[in-house]
Amino acid sequence: MEKSNNPMRASRTLIIGVMAVLLTLSLVLIIQAVTQSGEPVETEEVDVLANSTNKCVLCHRDESPGIVKQYSDSTMAAAEVACEDCHEVQEGYPGSVAHAGTNVLASPTTAKCTTCHEKQVAEFNQSRHGLPAYIAVEGTEGLSQDLMALYEQIPEGGYAPDKSRNAIAALEGDALTGFTCSACHNIGKPAEDGSVGQCQMCHLRHEFSLEQVRKPETCNFCHIGPDHPQYEIYTESPHGIAYHTMGYEWNWEAEPGTLTVEDFPAATCAICHISGFGATASSHDVGERLSWYLFAPISSKRPAWEENTGRMQGVCIECHNQNFINDFYQSADLATERVNELVVESDQIYGELKENQLLTDAPFDEPIDYEYFELWHHWGRTTKFGVWMQGPDYSQWHGAYEVLHSLAELREMAAQKLAEAGLE
Repeated sequence: MEKSNNPMRASRTLIIGVMAVLLTLSLVLIIQAVTQSGEPVETEEVDVLANSTNKCVLCHRDESPGIVKQYSDSTMAAAEVACEDCHEVQEGYPGSVAHAGTNVLASPTTAKCTTCHEKQVAEFNQSRHGLPAYIAVEGTEGLSQDLMALYEQIPEGGYAPDKSRNAIAALEGDALTGFTCSACHNIGKPAEDGSVGQCQMCHLRHEFSLEQVRKPETCNFCHIGPDHPQYEIYTESPHGIAYHTMGYEWNWEAEPGTLTVEDFPAATCAICHISGFGATASSHDVGERLSWYLFAPISSKRPAWEENTGRMQGVCIECHNQNFINDFYQSADLATERVNELVVESDQIYGELKENQLLTDAPFDEPIDYEYFELWHHWGRTTKFGVWMQGPDYSQWHGAYEVLHSLAELREMAAQKLAEAGLE
């Protein structure tokens, strides 16, 4: 039988073969794209100061190259903000030193930051991060009339009548305080030129990165430990879990004032307390969205708590429905009031000893002073922070349980003192 040489069949076979090859190649490319989609894309860093003739850059590239490298990567350098714009001042300016033929501030003050960031500095000056932070350790002695007036305008300034130097810091002594309390509380330290605060405690020099300042690890420098474990609480909360498992995908460099759930699908410290998000505008007043004075022994509502609540809920509503938010606030209010009741009981126990002159006037000179202090300052506050930030382990075992334990210790200590005095 004669073999067929049909040209149409040969063409059809060729076309099918070519299509099979193309399909195979397409599948390979799709698989590669899917498997590599999570890998970071390497981008080449641009040294903005590479060709700079600025005398500060030329000198410090040799003297402190790390600082120049950091600044060369910053948006401030890209915006042509020169070293002199922040550091250089006139001769005799408070806190300045002569340097390389001019006069500089080794660390620029907020008076210099105000040149470009007037709104942010004004908001900071009304916040807990301002003078109240500093005065909590150092007291008000030596403050000018202007600074005292500023302090008394701040909600936390009007709240606490006791403005004396922190008793624990005084007992520890200056050699320790610089590494302990002051390391955080100096965020609100007044400068020699009369301005307040140290922006660089959050905005690390000299890169001034949006990503860095927005990440919760930045807040971890101060908001950690038994008396204010907000970072640990955040880490175990649903918001923190989302950040630690998916945060690498979030838009950390998004333009301020434009943030949405597309950029940040879950909350961070900055989203809740500072950043503009949803209908809530950005603010460097970190107390502007808070309902309660949670740091206090016995918490009370803030003067503008209703407006503050509205601002915070303007953030919450971007992800949660109003029924959920209302139920949460109602439950958290009740939990805060319950902690207040337990602290009041400790006050009554401690107060009875004072009334009967069974305690000295000296602070922290016997174990009962520490037990009483830790009950509200460590455990009471941790319970409240855990409630509001949704960290159940901290609300319970690092908080409420420890409050109950300290109450039992206080009762026993007080009963012993009363018995010894014949007042049982």
